[in-house]
Amino acid sequence: MSTRILLTLVLAVVCVAPVWAGFEEGIAAYERGDYATTLKEWRPLAEQGDPTAQHHLGWLYAIGHGVPQDYQEAVRWFRKAAEQGDSDAQTNLGSLYLLGDRLPQDYTEAQKWLRAAADQGHPLAQTKLGIMYEDGEGVHQDRVRAHMWFSLAAAQGSELAGAFVTELTKEMTPAQIAEAQRLAQEWKPKGK
Repeated sequence: MSTRILLTLVLAVVCVAPVWAGFEEGIAAYERGDYATTLKEWRPLAEQGDPTAQHHLGWLYAIGHGVPQDYQEAVRWFRKAAEQGDSDAQTNLGSLYLLGDRLPQDYTEAQKWLRAAADQGHPLAQTKLGIMYEDGEGVHQDRVRAHMWFSLAAAQGSELAGAFVTELTKEMTPAQIAEAQRLAQEWKPKGK
């Protein structure tokens, strides 16, 4: 029985290693500015369902490295990774919908994806979700929730979120601040 378990573990490592190697080769090629090789390494992984490769391929399309800049294609790849729980892809997808710069602004989609990433503890998503609550963009304006999200991001080292907490605190009552702090202390990341 233990031989079968050991063989299974060895096969799992051997089968995963080439996939990781291809991704790492893509990173090295990207850093050299060899976007054609980057694309060659990442596309097969992305097509096989690897969320990290999907997210990175989305970036290639978003910025136009090695491929024509195409926000619809970027969204397609970000969405594939986001649906698998990749918090970076969720943040990028939510940000694109929030800005509405290169595709139609959609606060519902922005809130959905930013919330998914924020719930996993992604500090940039938490900051952007805080902005949505502070400004009432796509959600009911709620300074307590905004403060909570900014505080969570600031606790992870986000200086921007820390600045937002400082400014927002000036507009809140002591009771609101206490409630926001309580919510932040009680918050637990999902999926971890």
